[in-house]
Order: sequence, then structure tokens, then C-alpha cells
Amino acid sequence: MSAALDDVLGSEQDYLARARADLEMMRQQVLSLDVQGGNEVSAQYLSAALYHRAQALRDDPGTTLFFGRTDHDNGNRWYVGRRHVADPKGDPVVIDWRAEVAKAFYQASRNDRMSVQKRRRFGIEQGTITAYEDEVLTDTASEGEPEKKSQILAHEIERPRAGPMRDIVATIQPEQDVIVRADIDTSVCIQGAPGTGKTAVGLHRAAWLLYAFRDRLARSGVLVVGPNESFLEHVNAVLPSLGEAQVRHATVEQLVVTSPGGAEVLLTVKGSDTPAVTGLKGDARMAEVLRRAVWAGVTKPVDALVLPRGARKYRVPGYQIAEIVEELKNRGVRYAAAKDMLPQRISHAVLLMMEEAGDSPDDRVQDAVARSREVKKYADTVWPAVDPKKLLFSLLSDPQVLARHAEGILTDAEQKLLIWEKPSRTVGSAKWSQADAVLIDEMTDLTRRSPSMGHVVLDEAQDLSPMQLRAVGRRCSTGSMTVLGDIAQGTTPWATPSWEVTLEHLGQVGAVIDELDRGFRVPDAVIRYAARLLPSIAPGLNAPTSVRDSPGSLRILPAQDEGERWTLVETSVREALAELGSIGLIVPDSQVLAVAAQLRDAGIEHSVLGPHGAELDGACDAPDPLSLRVSVVPATTAKGLEYDWVIVLEPTTIAAEEPDERTGLRRLYVVLTRAVTGLTVVHSEPLPEVLAR
Repeated sequence: MSAALDDVLGSEQDYLARARADLEMMRQQVLSLDVQGGNEVSAQYLSAALYHRAQALRDDPGTTLFFGRTDHDNGNRWYVGRRHVADPKGDPVVIDWRAEVAKAFYQASRNDRMSVQKRRRFGIEQGTITAYEDEVLTDTASEGEPEKKSQILAHEIERPRAGPMRDIVATIQPEQDVIVRADIDTSVCIQGAPGTGKTAVGLHRAAWLLYAFRDRLARSGVLVVGPNESFLEHVNAVLPSLGEAQVRHATVEQLVVTSPGGAEVLLTVKGSDTPAVTGLKGDARMAEVLRRAVWAGVTKPVDALVLPRGARKYRVPGYQIAEIVEELKNRGVRYAAAKDMLPQRISHAVLLMMEEAGDSPDDRVQDAVARSREVKKYADTVWPAVDPKKLLFSLLSDPQVLARHAEGILTDAEQKLLIWEKPSRTVGSAKWSQADAVLIDEMTDLTRRSPSMGHVVLDEAQDLSPMQLRAVGRRCSTGSMTVLGDIAQGTTPWATPSWEVTLEHLGQVGAVIDELDRGFRVPDAVIRYAARLLPSIAPGLNAPTSVRDSPGSLRILPAQDEGERWTLVETSVREALAELGSIGLIVPDSQVLAVAAQLRDAGIEHSVLGPHGAELDGACDAPDPLSLRVSVVPATTAKGLEYDWVIVLEPTTIAAEEPDERTGLRRLYVVLTRAVTGLTVVHSEPLPEVLAR
């Protein structure tokens, strides 16, 4: 190392030490504050807030406080990191990556310098600056030539990681940063091929929005909706590293059975449906069937309302109340809201009669009339309350009830398919399925409007049914969305045919549709192999382009029998353990228990994702399953996850366990594109024809 290089590294390391000292000073200032609330409750709330603030200011010696620097025309120099750090005077030592001034670090180029003269990236190892790399943007000697690749950036993208997902804050690309910083009122839909960082972009967008619009989103909140529990566990690990922990996250399945805040379970799912029934219940036509069923309870008034008030009786004709009912039905408000208005509207008609009779009623009289037994009873008869569970129970139990509301929408065969073969005797004993929960959620919204979040990030959106999309969409009816997915990775029979259709069901027709096609995660050799499936599963999509310097490794290992197959699997796992990084052993769902048992017998510590995880992780000696390098991953749980080394067992079986060929090959495409460094395919069955070519 030259003396000049050594001096620069030493200077930057000194600056890092100063930043760490300033961060500790900020933490000590918080710890030294006296808790002086106006009462005991306020004092406890303030004490908790200060505790969490102090925890957020703790330094992690395994990382640095900054990963880059920009030098500007006006002499300013900004160090960019994961959080803001200030010196004793309050001047910034490190700026948060989400700050407006940090935008130039990600987007500045020779064509648009954004006042940046030089951009510096730092090489980091175990919290120490080990290298730096300067990019001089004022250099016009190479005008018109492609910009040189950053070796430090390439190393950071390709370096092994400790877990199945990590943040990309140090490696955000210009096209990704534009999406991350889109205005809060702009909904965006991202078509992203495997490895393009679409999920990480969505999470960084959530963190950026909370930073840039904190006051607004503190009231309305941010929600991240993911495909499964394993995915959400890793989301929960990424967001705090970006400076945000106050983000609710849930699967669609959790969303529709819990209260708006997620604290209370409103429905217990005990039953299941066949794929055909699930698909039908998820069909968009069901929304109209349910709407009819909800509003069918409103009857046209015929009899007059007679209301005794003192020595007089006031008579409101049935035709007049019928006009009121019809007007309320056409106002576009929810069923229960209109029902609540009806007594007041009837009361208003009575007050007009009182005034004509010479009385001078005020608002108190109107409220008293609206609350009177006669008016309430009449209103309840005309406009009865609706219980979504009871109503769906009657639809699925009684063919005549269903036929009445589904006429002209569902065929006779479809109606027959929906009816339970053996209905439960009562609503309380009904074995609701997950698809039923979505229908109940739809009817609940028809009666009373669902609370809207400020922003919703929806990942793997291509897999949701129209009714599931509607359920997510009503959670941000007055907010904005970030919709993420890949048409080629649609692994449900009802997977969306296009993003325009998805956005229509979400209620976000005006969203901006963008595409990420530069693959940063998946090596070239792996993505080329998986792309053989694209003509069969998504003919309209082009294969992504890998920008990785390393082509990665790809091995296809055929076995003659089951014994040799397991030998190849064990050998591949041990070879991966000799390297750095995480290992995902992705297997057919039907073989999870057998593979986990074989690993256990071989003495290889591992965790198990998916439904068998809780019962099998206990067999491991490690205190935290996430700390184990080897994960057994059911194929249906692999979506959204990534591992340095991926070993795929029996691709043909993985595809065959799906309900149809297209869905099976799409599932296989997902599985094959989870690798960051190397992919090994082990099989004793012949490979699918498109992969065997």
C-alpha cells in the first residue's frame, strides 16, 4: 500500500472514529434526560420513547456509520450512511441516506453531476474501512464512453451474506433510487425479474416515505404485505437496519382475519377448499354477488310510520320513506352508514310536519325522534343490520339463497361448486376457509368502510386473486401503493395476466408501471439456465440481464437412484459450508420431513422454513434458527428469499406438485432464481424437457 493511499485510509478511519464518538454522545444525551411527564401515564410513555430512542442510537461495531461520500462544487462534503449523526454543535457528521442531499450519491453521473465533483465509495470489512474508490464526475476526458464499473460496488453486491435477505442501501442503483424516492401521492407498479432488487426497493421506499413524510404517515401508517411468514421474518430484519421499525407487515391471509391494527383475531380459519373452489371464490365476479346479497336486505317501505308525540300523532307516508330509502341507496355510502342515516332522515321529515303544525323543534328534538322506539323499529324493519358471517353462511349453505343473488353472474355449475356439501349447523361451528375469510372481509367493507393506510407495499402481487387484491386495495383507498412482482413468477392458477388488470382490482388504475430488468442478485449462468423456462411460462417477457462481474456457478448433478441422490445432496451442502454465505436447500414440499431427517442424521445443523419449521427447528442445538447457515426450504416457501448457495432437489417433482403445468414451471422458475453465488441441481428423475435441452 502506498503512503498516499495509507494516509487517505487513515484519515477516513479517523473520521469514522469521530462519527462513532459523536453517535455515542447523542446516545448519552438521551440517557441523561430527566423523565418529567405531567402524570404517571405520560411519564411511562415518555420513558419508553426515550428508551427506544437510546436503543436506536446504539452503534454496531460490525458495520460502519457511512458507506460513501460526495464532494460538491460549493465545497460541501457529505458522508452518506444509514442514519444521521451530528457533532456537539449540531452540525451533520453523517447524513441519512434518505435525506434529499444524499440523492446525489445515488443518481449523480457525468451527464448530470448534480453539483458533485467526486463520489467516493468505501470498502468495508467488519466495521473497518479497508478500501476506497473515487469517481471524478468532472472528468470529461472519456465523454461518450460507458462509465467505469465500481469494483467496490460490485464486491458489495456479490459479497456473501449472513441471512436470506439484506438491505441494499449501499448499492442502490439510479433507476432503483428514482422509484424509492417517488412522491408519496404516486402509486408505482414494478415488474421486476428475479434478482433486480424489486423487494428491497419496496422496503427502501417504505423507509424513505416514513422519513420524508413522517408526520403524515405517523397518523395513517405504512403496511408491507408479503407472500408468507418466512418472507415477513426477513422483512422484519431489514427495515430496522434502514432506520424504521414502526411498519406493520402481514400476509394477505393475516390481513383479512385480524383487526385494522392487527392486534385482534376476528376470524379463525379451520377449513380448506379445493383449487377449483378457491379460484371461484377469488373471482372478481364474487364482488357483485356479495354486493347484491348485502343490499338485498333493504326493503321498499309500504306502510306509513305513525309517531305519537304528546297529544299528537305524526304520520309519514310509506311512499315518502321509500324515496328517502332510495336516495340513501344511491348515495354511494356503505350499507351500515346509510342505515345509520335513515332514522335521522325520517326524523327530519317528522320535524317538517311539526313546524307546519306550528311547533319550533330544535336539534335535540330531532335526535330524540330519531332515537324513539317507533322510528328505530321501523328503520330496522326496512333496513336490517347485516352480519357478514351469517350472510356468507346462508350463501354457502342454501342453494336458493345463492341462486337469488348470483343469477346472471355465476353459472348453475359454478353455484353448485360453491355450496358446501355438508354445511355446519350454526355460524359459530362453520369451518371457514382462507378464501371465505376474503369474502367476509369484502362484505365487512360493504357494510362499513375499511380504515385506509397512508401507504401499502405489496410484494409478489402477481399471485393474488382479484378478491385478494381488492382486500389489499381497500387498505389504502385514500393512500398510495408500491406494487411489486414478476408475471413470470405467478405460481397460482389465478395469477394475474397483466399489471393493468392487477391495478384495476387494487383500485390504483393511475399507478405508474415501471420495469427493472438489470439483475444484480442472480449470476449470469443461473439466470440464463432459468430463462429457458420463460417461453413456456411468460412468452411476452424478455430474460433479465445480469450485471454481475462474476458469472456464478451452475452444476447439474444427475443421480442413478435415491441413495446416490442423497449422497450428492450431502456432498453439495458440505461443499457450500466450506465457502462463505448462506445455503438454501430447496426441496419439494412432500420431501421436507425426509430431507430434514437425513440432514439431522448426517450431523448437519439446519433450520426448516414453512409449516414444519416450528416442530423441526427444535431438533437443532443453535439457539436461533436464523443463525444457522443451512435452511431447508419447501418449494412453495422459496418465493422472495435469496441464498448465496442454492441446492435444488428434484425439479420435476417440484413442478409436478402444482395443479397445472404452467404453474408448476413458474414455481420452478422461482426456485431456480434464488441463488446469489451458485446453483446446484440434484435429480434422479428426468429434468423437464425445457431444461434438458
